[in-house]
Amino acid sequence: MWGLSALLRGRRNRLRRATDRREGWVTIGALLLMALGAPAAGWAGGAAADASLRRSVSAQHAERHAVDAVVVHPVPGRERGGGDPGAAAERAARTWVVASWQAPDGSRHTEKVATASRPVGPGSPVRIWTDKAGVPVEPPMDGRTARSHAVLGGVGAFLLAVGCIEAGRRLVVARMVQARYTRLDREWAATGPDWGRAGTGG
Repeated sequence: MWGLSALLRGRRNRLRRATDRREGWVTIGALLLMALGAPAAGWAGGAAADASLRRSVSAQHAERHAVDAVVVHPVPGRERGGGDPGAAAERAARTWVVASWQAPDGSRHTEKVATASRPVGPGSPVRIWTDKAGVPVEPPMDGRTARSHAVLGGVGAFLLAVGCIEAGRRLVVARMVQARYTRLDREWAATGPDWGRAGTGG
């Protein structure tokens, strides 16, 4: 923010150029936007993300059902999968078993599923999540996770706003500096041919 420091240090300097004052005011405007506009953008982004995630959580809880299943036999080893490392770690933390359960529609199912429960062996009860047809699905997002994601969305919106404001300030100052150099070039082109001649400027 060198424009602001130049504005404050040279406010009584007679050699200060008008462009220096304008650059300083541009910097002050950018600081005000960062202090007021960026937090507002962060709050708006976080609120929008929170509302969207709440709707998603409600929809997931309406579509997915917790079902009590019975272990037929455990699955040796762990399944590995690519994709999102966070999702892979979550899958690795679960126990894979072949289980049997009754779907919400009354149908019976027996297949391999992942569960957060720690079954002892065949016949152990486990909790799984299915859709209305009894097909295993991922557990729905909980409210705490949704809030954490909303906070991260708000922080991201704040940082993006700060970056855009600073980029805008740099662009405006760069154009002002370029305009100053262009004006100096024109003035030099007009006076340069007479520079150093005897009797000129006297």
